[in-house]
Amino acid sequence: MLVPDAGASALSEQYFRSEHHLRAEQVTHTLLIQQGNTGGTVRIPLIVRAIDETSYRDAISPYGFPGGVTDGWGSLPAHAVDWRGTELVSIFVRERVQGPRCFAGGTARNEVFFVEPDRPLTPREMHRRHMRRNVRLGFVSTVRAARNASPEERAGFREVYRQTMVRDQACRRYFFSDAYFEELFASPEAWLATTRAPDGTVASAALVVRSDGLLHYYLGGTADAHLARSPAKNVFGEMIDLCLQLGLPLHLGGGLSPGDGLEDFKRGFSNASGHIHTHEIVCDAAVYATLAEGHAASDFFPAYRSLHRP
Repeated sequence: MLVPDAGASALSEQYFRSEHHLRAEQVTHTLLIQQGNTGGTVRIPLIVRAIDETSYRDAISPYGFPGGVTDGWGSLPAHAVDWRGTELVSIFVRERVQGPRCFAGGTARNEVFFVEPDRPLTPREMHRRHMRRNVRLGFVSTVRAARNASPEERAGFREVYRQTMVRDQACRRYFFSDAYFEELFASPEAWLATTRAPDGTVASAALVVRSDGLLHYYLGGTADAHLARSPAKNVFGEMIDLCLQLGLPLHLGGGLSPGDGLEDFKRGFSNASGHIHTHEIVCDAAVYATLAEGHAASDFFPAYRSLHRP
């Protein structure tokens, strides 16, 4: 059953299913699935979207790692579910990083990295050397509840994040609105880690959120003017201190693509790794095949939304 309730049926205290995140992501529905006669249910927040130039719709999980709310749910493979009642063409589900999954199996995505507070941790020597150098040069780092961050700190974060997205040539989806950030800053499950340059301006910053037993490095960036000093390393040091203080593993994420520089950077701060999982669900195979005609074969899902053509 697809419930048009803006995700209310999937609300929880966990950030990625919180009212702040679901509002920021403009979630429209909850997917409610009941498992046979056992009474087990899973409730998954979704963004239902019209498919351009058609009368059809599809859906996607909000950004991040929301998974769903499980209640006596036994993890079934997605193909065991009767999807006809959704009247959707396809659904893309992002699972939690750890913990109960919506469905068995799934697609293993990029390798991601963790700081486990109960395991020995020795960040890469180069990282530690650069962090010490920045402190000697007058860079100052802090971490505080995002709700307690000053307007100037919030503006500084937004600016270094924007510069990073421009530098990385990110797609439009990652240029979040001020309203999106205000929802994030208002959450009781969010922290802002900031490194300031000697002149007092924000050199690098990151937003950390708590969800499903983990701290997650969610969004971050570094000012163009300070890239050479790698102040993000000092920000990572603050995030690690927070995870040790709270006794929660820190999920650092992975790279933009396997083996890239960002992946190597995060690996140098971690003491564990794993993979995130997604599910690419085709609800109406005939319509999906028709819509996908003329699109190049790729890993992108759904294929008919890919911008790449033969």
